[in-house]
Amino acid sequence: MELNDLKAFIAVAESGSFSRAADQLFITQPAVSKRIASLEEKLATRLFDRIGRSVSLTETGRHLRDRASRILREVEDLQRSVSELDGEVAGTLTMATSHHIGLRRLPPVLKAYNQAYGRVKLDIRFMDSEEACLAVEQGSLELAIVTLPPNPAATLRLREIWRDHLCFVAAEDHPLTKLSRVTPEDLVRYPALLASWGTYTREILERALKPTQLRLQIGMTTNYLETLKMLASIGLGWSLLPKTMTGDGDLRILPLGDIRLTRRLGVVYHHGHTLSNSAQAMLDTCLRFAESPTG
Repeated sequence: MELNDLKAFIAVAESGSFSRAADQLFITQPAVSKRIASLEEKLATRLFDRIGRSVSLTETGRHLRDRASRILREVEDLQRSVSELDGEVAGTLTMATSHHIGLRRLPPVLKAYNQAYGRVKLDIRFMDSEEACLAVEQGSLELAIVTLPPNPAATLRLREIWRDHLCFVAAEDHPLTKLSRVTPEDLVRYPALLASWGTYTREILERALKPTQLRLQIGMTTNYLETLKMLASIGLGWSLLPKTMTGDGDLRILPLGDIRLTRRLGVVYHHGHTLSNSAQAMLDTCLRFAESPTG
């Protein structure tokens, strides 16, 4: 079996799509199909059921997925350990980040990293923080720069880099902005525009409101904070956003003095895996940009 065939198989299995697998591997979709066909021919069995645009693993495919993932991780560990004997920072660093951090926090880090380690090819995957942490936990990603989980898995190591102060916000003409003091009881009278259920940001809010036993009136949910900001700025409801997103005058911060929320942003990696030179260099670069807990 060719390693490239196994990589294509894992990419399709994880993404559920030949086209997304092609984007992930930076090859064409026909090339992915050819590699899968080659693997199926060598194994003399079908690995995927293809019904229309839907792709799902066969029983054999499900059996192969876990073993193929282990084989690829072992090969990557071997390549990394050999290449790093001389301390060189080079090769490909595959990492994940969220759209918000990638847009608002990461650019100066990536600029400094690229200037210092120009021989490293960055393969950055944009995904939800929760998905990225799971990928690190399962070993398919070396590290992620994301919102840190409030209750992390025991296998994950977290390094805080930034801290987001979260603010309740609404458009200038929203009824809540007319109040001198806003309470949770006031919030539940109007639609909320929030991060989706199950996200770390939403979990922070739900945990803070749990003692009140109040039920929020959910207007819309999305994991894209820029979209929530836009929806709030045109008056569709109030939202909870990082303070760093509120400085351009589109939104008014609501005075909820009794509830102060923060979320931690930083680097996540597996404590059982030794970081590659390129990943350690990324962690070190991030730490140079770290803020104090009150920053």
